[in-house]
Amino acid sequence: MPTPHKSYLLIGTAVLVGLLALSGAHPFDRTTWALEVLPIVIALPLLYRTHSRFPLTTLLYCLIFVHALVLMLGAAYTYARVPLGFFLADLLDLKRNPYDKIGHFFQGLVPALVVREILLRGNFIQRGKMLIFLVLCVVLAISATYELLEWASAIVLGQGADEFLGTQGDPWDTQSDMFFALIGGFTAIVLLSNRHDRQLQELHEIRRVT
Repeated sequence: MPTPHKSYLLIGTAVLVGLLALSGAHPFDRTTWALEVLPIVIALPLLYRTHSRFPLTTLLYCLIFVHALVLMLGAAYTYARVPLGFFLADLLDLKRNPYDKIGHFFQGLVPALVVREILLRGNFIQRGKMLIFLVLCVVLAISATYELLEWASAIVLGQGADEFLGTQGDPWDTQSDMFFALIGGFTAIVLLSNRHDRQLQELHEIRRVT
């Protein structure tokens, strides 16, 4: 079944709301937590309200769920202090906590499939090189917009935005963030396009019958 029954969506929503509350119980920095979970707070009601008239594929719902978990973990600890990141830094002999790069990877992976699904289902463009180009352009646009929002936050909040920025002293943090988002977009196209296409076809057939 290409899209989950509404009851599964309700369960997933309830789990995310519970985890969201847990992540916000004692965050390292309350302002950072609020900024990091804002996309979840916006997306959850939107996904629920559009489920009946524009249900997404199961693949996309699942990836959105995982992306939300990544955001909440980073929000609770701040990205520079997530324990998983310290483990990866030790494992890979890195000089900084790389957890924020996981977040930016998903910032490319998930929007790539969202854009792909909207463009294909709306018959705005056919599969091919132009679809790939437009998907990656939107991924980079979203990533760049997020970096501009971080910059605006830094101006408004001053040093209070340090935890949100999470640059960890890296002068090329903005560029590497966008690069990891681009990697996420490429990963979605290369590894998930075929599965995504199958679920889109199944979803189209079910909605045509009903």
